[in-house]
Amino acid sequence: MRPVIDHFGINCADLAASAHFYDRVLATLGMRRLLDHEVALGYGRDFPAFWIGSGAAEGPNRETHIAFHAGSEDEVRAFHEAALALGAVELHAPRLWPEYHEGYFGAFVRDPDGNNVEAVFHGGGPE
Repeated sequence: MRPVIDHFGINCADLAASAHFYDRVLATLGMRRLLDHEVALGYGRDFPAFWIGSGAAEGPNRETHIAFHAGSEDEVRAFHEAALALGAVELHAPRLWPEYHEGYFGAFVRDPDGNNVEAVFHGGGPE
């Protein structure tokens, strides 16, 4: 059975302070920082399932990021098409994201409340 949530992220007012906090508290649960991008950090055991990002400029109601696990690139495309048909704002069309890892195929949209919602497939190459 595949999971529903692939990964999610929160934005922080002070990324360095939050990194200091999460580096330590998540270590007690067997997790560690796995990816370190300029404005976001990914934590987990085997892959980055929890992300923190720099959201200082966004004010107190910062967006969240939730990625739903997809079973194929076609499912990612269908998610994207359905979201756009419902009036969602496109953040990123379906494509490979090699900067995350080889085979990472995702699409990002903004939900009605302004959150960054993604469908992602961690498969190999093109279908």
